[in-house]
Amino acid sequence: MIKTLTNKFLQQGTLLPYILVGGTAAFVDLAIFVIFAKIVGIPYLWVGAFGFCLATTVNYMLCVRFVFDSGVRYDRKKEVFYIFLISILGLALHQLLLAMFVEVFEIEIVISKINATGVVFLWNYLMRKHFVFMR
Repeated sequence: MIKTLTNKFLQQGTLLPYILVGGTAAFVDLAIFVIFAKIVGIPYLWVGAFGFCLATTVNYMLCVRFVFDSGVRYDRKKEVFYIFLISILGLALHQLLLAMFVEVFEIEIVISKINATGVVFLWNYLMRKHFVFMR
């Protein structure tokens, strides 16, 4: 029974593999953010956008390898187009939340970054699972 449950959680398209892949991408994003916004002092929205784009690229490469079946619903060009469209909307949401957490609620920038990343993580997973990679 445990083996069956483990196999179910690790199946392609389920949340657990996406959490592992997303966690890797989020680590890249957060590391860049801490180094360049917190330590170097580059404006946090610029660093937030750059790190988000880099993390999205890492996330896509890992997702088509470990999480979703690439090319099931769309050919590769359309798939990449939709991923980037979803990512652009995700970036807009990320930047809006990041600025709101920092400027309106006056939450420390790294905590704000983590909160914004968490919300956009859910957006990306749901849109990819139910729109781009749905069979």
